[in-house]
Amino acid sequence: MGRLFGTDGVRGLANGDLTADLALRLGEAAASVLVDATDGRRPLAVVGRDTRISGQFLEHAVVAGLASAGVDVLRLRVVPTPGVAYLTDHLDADLGVVISASHNPMPDNGIKLLGRGGRKLDDALEQRIEAAMEAAVARPTGGDVGRVTPYASTLTDYVEHLLGTLGEPLDGLTVVLDCAHGAAHEAGPAALAAAGAKVIAIGDRPDGLNINDGCGSTHLAPLRQAVLEHGADAGFAVDGDADRCLAVDHTGQVVDGDQILALLAVGLHETGRLVDDTLVVTVMSNLGLHHAMREAGITLAQTAVGDRYVLEAMHAGGYSIGGEQSGHVILSRHATTGDGLLTALHVMAEMKRSGRSLRGLASRVKRLPQVLVNVPGVDKTRTDDPELLGAVSAEEARLGDNGRVLLRPSGTEPLVRVMVEAATQDEAQAIADRLADVVRARLALA
Repeated sequence: MGRLFGTDGVRGLANGDLTADLALRLGEAAASVLVDATDGRRPLAVVGRDTRISGQFLEHAVVAGLASAGVDVLRLRVVPTPGVAYLTDHLDADLGVVISASHNPMPDNGIKLLGRGGRKLDDALEQRIEAAMEAAVARPTGGDVGRVTPYASTLTDYVEHLLGTLGEPLDGLTVVLDCAHGAAHEAGPAALAAAGAKVIAIGDRPDGLNINDGCGSTHLAPLRQAVLEHGADAGFAVDGDADRCLAVDHTGQVVDGDQILALLAVGLHETGRLVDDTLVVTVMSNLGLHHAMREAGITLAQTAVGDRYVLEAMHAGGYSIGGEQSGHVILSRHATTGDGLLTALHVMAEMKRSGRSLRGLASRVKRLPQVLVNVPGVDKTRTDDPELLGAVSAEEARLGDNGRVLLRPSGTEPLVRVMVEAATQDEAQAIADRLADVVRARLALA
């Protein structure tokens, strides 16, 4: 078997790549590794899913694999990914399982595994689970098999956790929340309303087929329209499993992950709660964020692309906040993963604390135009080619502090990504095109 786990669990076409058999064997293998680590104590797992229809049979398959291996299982049913992470810790479970393909379209699905405390598994543990899928399994019998129980307080516990992170009520704010017809369709409106805001919910009628379909954080047009129609102070959109959040200000302008990270980091900085005055971001963060944080006296720590790398850096440094331009925002005091609802609540809290509109807070970051060109069919292992590096250095010298260049080999495809930021869109496009030509010439496959 090839590498099963990607950067965010196991993902693929439901009932095509990701079958009930695979889900059952994955649950069984995870349990066998888990049982080894519990010194004979009966382990406990919690399992939650998003709203896509394939999640129903995949949930049953995973639960069957876990229970057949002697693990007790609490079924959380439909709940955001960060809700599963929280309840894994809150219920002292040995394992958390999320059945979701996040922002992917409905036909896809995925399985994410979380360890004790609600943290993502490291590579070594994932490799042990993959190896266990190929090994013979000694299954318990009689009373040693696992018990499967529905957990009745899933949404209540999660919403109470979210509310407990706030210092003051959010009364006086009117917001639109786009739930993407996904896992947050109940918890999201409930949490924001309980915090004191007036909430207009859209994308809150899942039918198993419409998750992420023209809505949520990947399709912001419905949110912009609703914010303007209702005269709301702000709008927030999560994705299918609600681990990311993007926003729209009262004028309908999009507020991206970089701007959200900036306004939250500045708020923490001004109130003395930003550990080491540091914000963790990936190499794809906009140069405008770099400029804004420098002016605010905040240091940026950069990682490779992927929220798991942001999490690793935050854990290593004990940092307060980190995230990605896509809207993954991690507030480590309150969560072990990105949480779109937590993000929305804390953006609203910063609006209340500062007395400023979302537009005013987001304006701190002046985003530079960004162009990304993918160059396929090249040898992505040779991006250290001297002539290519020389061409990159020459373009960077021309840009100075008004732009930057990033050359990044794809982690999954035979291509190289050329990202350029510059003062104007035309300039960024021209530089990206020139460098893409150099990539094609220097890294062409034999």
